[in-house]
Amino acid sequence: MAGWNADTAAGPLGAGTLTLVEGSSFCISAANGDLQPEQPHGVFFEDTRILSRWLLTVNGEPLEPLTAKTTEPYRALIIGRVRRSDGYTDSPLIVERLRELGTGISEQVTVRNYSPAPADCTVSLHAEVDFADLFEVKEAHIHRHWEKLREATGGSLTIRAFSQDIRKGIAVSAPGADITPEAISYRVNVPPHGYWTTVLTVMPIIEADGSPMVFVHPDGEGVSPQDRRRQEWVSKIPVLHIGNRSLERTLRRSYDDLGSLRIEDPAHPERNVVAAGAPWFMALFGRDSLWASIMALPVDPSLAIGTIQTLADRQGSAVNPRTEEEPGKILHEVRLGVSSGLALGGRSAYYGSVDATPLFVALLGEVSRWGFAAETIAALMPHVDRALEWIRSYGDKDGDGFVEYKRLNDQGLINQGWKDSWDGINFADGTLAEAPIALCEVQAYVYSAYLARSWLARDAGDVELADRYKDRAARLKRQFNEKFWLADRGYYAIALDGKKRPVDACASNMGHGLLFGLIDEDKAPLVVERLMSPEMFSGWGVRTLASNMGAYNPASYHNGSVWPHDNAIIVAGLLRYGFNAEAQRIATALLEAAEYSDGRLPELFCGFDREHVDEPVPYPTACSPQAWAATAPIMLVKSLMGYYADVALGGLWMNPVLPESFGAVHISNAPIADDRITIDVSGSTVAVQGLPEGVVLQHGYRPWAADLVDQARKRERA
Repeated sequence: MAGWNADTAAGPLGAGTLTLVEGSSFCISAANGDLQPEQPHGVFFEDTRILSRWLLTVNGEPLEPLTAKTTEPYRALIIGRVRRSDGYTDSPLIVERLRELGTGISEQVTVRNYSPAPADCTVSLHAEVDFADLFEVKEAHIHRHWEKLREATGGSLTIRAFSQDIRKGIAVSAPGADITPEAISYRVNVPPHGYWTTVLTVMPIIEADGSPMVFVHPDGEGVSPQDRRRQEWVSKIPVLHIGNRSLERTLRRSYDDLGSLRIEDPAHPERNVVAAGAPWFMALFGRDSLWASIMALPVDPSLAIGTIQTLADRQGSAVNPRTEEEPGKILHEVRLGVSSGLALGGRSAYYGSVDATPLFVALLGEVSRWGFAAETIAALMPHVDRALEWIRSYGDKDGDGFVEYKRLNDQGLINQGWKDSWDGINFADGTLAEAPIALCEVQAYVYSAYLARSWLARDAGDVELADRYKDRAARLKRQFNEKFWLADRGYYAIALDGKKRPVDACASNMGHGLLFGLIDEDKAPLVVERLMSPEMFSGWGVRTLASNMGAYNPASYHNGSVWPHDNAIIVAGLLRYGFNAEAQRIATALLEAAEYSDGRLPELFCGFDREHVDEPVPYPTACSPQAWAATAPIMLVKSLMGYYADVALGGLWMNPVLPESFGAVHISNAPIADDRITIDVSGSTVAVQGLPEGVVLQHGYRPWAADLVDQARKRERA
């Protein structure tokens, strides 16, 4: 999930860092609430750091942090104390900073005096801004420098910046303060056992008229726009009650994180799409956003359709080597810019992803079964066919039947699958694979895309087109199992390199083939045996790379770490092939890992063996919250419930194999089509109430697209 011109992970945030998220804005601070420009701190709006320094001192002393509690994804209570000047340890002065993130920030500062004597205090805040691009901050390399003008007027401090013909600015509102161009100060006397409080806001200035935006505060019993948006989200998602309280907490945390990672398409404010992750990836990513929204289907199907529609609107239409755009291709990353809406770095989208395009088609096939209006799906079909044309032409430039990638310029990503770090694809001896590279999981996505198109065509009555794509899928499966299978190793190659040699590292990627049904039945037991081997399974999850491979490093980004979303996909694949016990083992391990991080699974964690290190080791630069990590617990439970809908077929399928440790599951307000249902699962017993008319509960596994096409063919021949 690296940025489009950097094969690096996100910059480290350090222990105790506090992150708030709201829409595409985010705020990163130290544990005491301060922002330091030397650190990857700041308030970010439209991918620009609009506040780089925000230091609070009392009597010239910074706060000693005590605790920081995120009450909502966009609001935190930060508590610290003022160090004494007389050498004693305990201080009677406690400072609370209640911070809320919106377009900018609002901060209520309260000084509490627990002494029997009054306390004279000078409360000062120092603000600075560098308007650095998000990637400049992440990589600690600020390029642009600004001429600045600081003005103290009335109850506010205005900082304006000029660079060539670009003008930016912020306004710090501080009613009742002594304001100079250098600082904001309050000289107060806090009564014994009393308190003093004030509210400050920091907002960007609208370039067009030079006035600051307005931060809307809750008024009396009212709520802020952030609160209202959250309440609307909570009202439409399922309500959970699970016997295992730890699991319930993890799933509720997933719901919260997913809600905080929703961003709006400026061209279609009614659409919500899923951003990839905080803090550095609060943007629409093809692969990440597709996976996360599909994993979240049981929670909010509208996220999936909104994400797919937004990607369709920005589908490639021309050949551009700089951005790697090609006709029909689905983008990799697009960012919010000040003047250009959804755009990378405020300039342009980047298309360097080999898997977003087949995933777009494959996952639309799944979304189409959840009861969306027929015209909604029909409007996307031209985009589906353009994506499939990209797969057959630009995606498979050499015509060998496999989709491969090679970057089109030296600024693009070297590797363009989900393991997109520069060293992510390698041979068993550690040698790097050379492009063009055909990844094993990408062929699985293409296979599923062909089957999805086949079923959609047959559903529309186009038998000829349905048969054509069914045959393409069958041919790809046959070729894949011939070329990628390493019979002497008992597993699939991670890829074919530019010379069509199998890249023989044992990696987790082949697990994706299980989910999409690309793996031959007779080879599946050997694949599962390898995935569950001590070299692959750490005790917390399946590693990205086996520990006996040359490039293995448990503290690497893609060569030995454990990624929750990767494991959730593998679990669903294991269940598809009937390996229930193995699926339960991985799911249980991952959900136990979440207990060590307050119920939140991070983007990834290190691959150290559980018997060697008895708790998950954090990866230093992991995003948190991160979309497909947040949705991984949802997918794990959904898969173990066997929870699949197909409204057109008139069924909701359930086939629970939940571990006993999960306890009973009660879900209300669960969406399907335009209705809400209630689900109760206890052991293998399922009860569902409120199903839409014409939809009935079915026990067992829902038919896969390949099965549906085969059944339709048999009916036609009969």
